[in-house]
Amino acid sequence: MFSTVYTQKYTRNAQFCALLLCFLLMLTLVTGSAVRATAQDTSGKPASAQSPNAQQNPNQQEVPPEAGGPNSDTGPYAIPKKGAEAPPPPPPERPKRVEGIPDYSIHVDVPLVTVPVMVTTKNGQFISTLKKENFRVFEDGTPQNISDFRVEEAPITAVMLVEFASTSYSLLVDALRSSYIFASTLKKDDWVAAISYDMHPDILVDFTQDKNAVMAGLNTLRMPGFSETNLFDALYDTLDRLDRVEGHKYVILISTGIDTFSKLNLDQITKKVKSTHDITIFPISIGWLLREYCETRGCTGMSHGMASYGMQSIDWLQADNEMQTFAKLTGGRFYQPRLEGDFVDTFKDISSDIRHQYAIAYHPTNAKLDGTYRKLKVEVVDGDGKPLRVQDQKHKDVKYQVIARDGYTAKHTVD
Repeated sequence: MFSTVYTQKYTRNAQFCALLLCFLLMLTLVTGSAVRATAQDTSGKPASAQSPNAQQNPNQQEVPPEAGGPNSDTGPYAIPKKGAEAPPPPPPERPKRVEGIPDYSIHVDVPLVTVPVMVTTKNGQFISTLKKENFRVFEDGTPQNISDFRVEEAPITAVMLVEFASTSYSLLVDALRSSYIFASTLKKDDWVAAISYDMHPDILVDFTQDKNAVMAGLNTLRMPGFSETNLFDALYDTLDRLDRVEGHKYVILISTGIDTFSKLNLDQITKKVKSTHDITIFPISIGWLLREYCETRGCTGMSHGMASYGMQSIDWLQADNEMQTFAKLTGGRFYQPRLEGDFVDTFKDISSDIRHQYAIAYHPTNAKLDGTYRKLKVEVVDGDGKPLRVQDQKHKDVKYQVIARDGYTAKHTVD
């Protein structure tokens, strides 16, 4: 009886255990499926591929690729993507060149007139304290607007044109004396050429900065060949050569002013002087003592040379007037030294004048390139527009003169 009861009891316990194991097995399967479903993210990546922070915080969302920002404990930081820059515009297309049609460019030539002006006392002293506001420039009576103003003290470009003919010993001495004195005033940066003339001009030395070369050229003036003094031809040839030299030039004309055998006449050389650009002539008259001696002793006919050319006082006065005209038309000064010491003072004044002067530039209101001659007038005024008064150290009025060229010839369109 005892064994029967025991067997039945054992059988019931075994059945209970089997049922319990089946229940636990089913519970394990269901729990495992739920864990695997939770471990996957929205993109389908497994939990092993997630960052450590995501494994620690299962509620955290993954950053979508579009956000481009980092993660935090509470979620992703969304950083907007930078917008794409617009491509640069394509360069403009150059027009295609057509065969047979040349390329053209537009060139506008704006005229600019430069007027060298000297303001000196009656003793030749340069007045250097003037300003731009003290000058008035008139072209054919029309006031001009000054665009550039400066006081120049610069190297010079000059030609020494010397009369050297078989005339009189006194004239030769004056010519050589003047030439050597001027050459001695040159500075190392000056450009100077020397030309002598009698019947024909002769280039002694071309433009050079060597003072010794100028002196060597003058040393060749020993035996003049002809007694004719063709001033007009020599001056015309010199101006024609200087027209091809850039910048402002000076002609130091050492001459009696007498022309005996030139092919050109006075009217032709005057027109040439008027048409020059950027050239100033400083004539120095020689032979004054010989002229005075012959006028007082009745040898006027022999005053220009050993051969009688019939030179009377009127001829010498006409020669002086011609050289004064050359100076006036170009803005220079006419000198007539009398004694030996006057030659030194003369060339000191010239050296001071050509190294210290006012340069006034303006664009003319008449911009036509018609080749016409334009009259110029330069005035010096005070702040109120009245004529300027200059006083010396004793507060006395000092007379002064404004030296500028009388006019210029405008360029022509065919030049």
